[in-house]
Amino acid sequence: MAESATTGLGQRRSYRYYDLVMVGFVTVLLCSNLIGPGKSCAVDVGVPVVPGWSSEEGFVLGTLLVFGAGNIFFPISYIFGDVLTEVYGYARARKVIWAGFGAMIFATLMAQVVLKLPANPKEPFNQTIVPALEVVFGNTWRIVLASIMAFWVGDFVNSYVLAKMKVWTGGRHLWARTITSTFCGQGVDSLLFYPIAFAGIWDGTTLLQVAVFNWVFKVCVEVVFTPLTYLVCNGLKRAEGEDYYDRGTNFTPFSLEDR
Repeated sequence: MAESATTGLGQRRSYRYYDLVMVGFVTVLLCSNLIGPGKSCAVDVGVPVVPGWSSEEGFVLGTLLVFGAGNIFFPISYIFGDVLTEVYGYARARKVIWAGFGAMIFATLMAQVVLKLPANPKEPFNQTIVPALEVVFGNTWRIVLASIMAFWVGDFVNSYVLAKMKVWTGGRHLWARTITSTFCGQGVDSLLFYPIAFAGIWDGTTLLQVAVFNWVFKVCVEVVFTPLTYLVCNGLKRAEGEDYYDRGTNFTPFSLEDR
């Protein structure tokens, strides 16, 4: 399979589905960060209470598994990242990560502008919708900063680990590469997000427990979706005629070049 960003005529390759995968990645990322955090969920898992564990988000409390709704969908963005890196290579995944980064910043700014604009006092609907918007989108600057930074660093770690492992393994054992890269990326994500967002608000024990729980939870989502990852990667490789190996790639995150 090709390892070059250009054709034999020196022209850059074009892909049929790359843009669609990018759109899917950005859509899942925005939805999981903007819609998901607005709801805390509790599912009865029928297991004994975990002694000494806090009732903060992300714990088994009695027989209830408590978690933020966004935690189900945010790992899907990592699956998109795995597919992008596996099929198209690190450099093209890097472009998509920057697209997601820009989209998150724009969405955050847009949300703040909407919240700050004066509401029409003659519109009865505003009495309901304005408080709801403030609850869902009125995050503190710490949570916003934590979300953006954790996503940016975590996704680059995920892509880097997967790309390197693909070369080391000769393209074998995709399941091991996707799970290991997600383990590393989500670990960095959790260890950045929770201290930045909640240090000084939650005690140290709760902070660590929540970070570890969400790390494990998101990796488990990756494991569950592994068959789908195989299906999508193999289908795209056949459709695009591409199975990129990052030999000689410039792994700096601060570039939009194809190599």
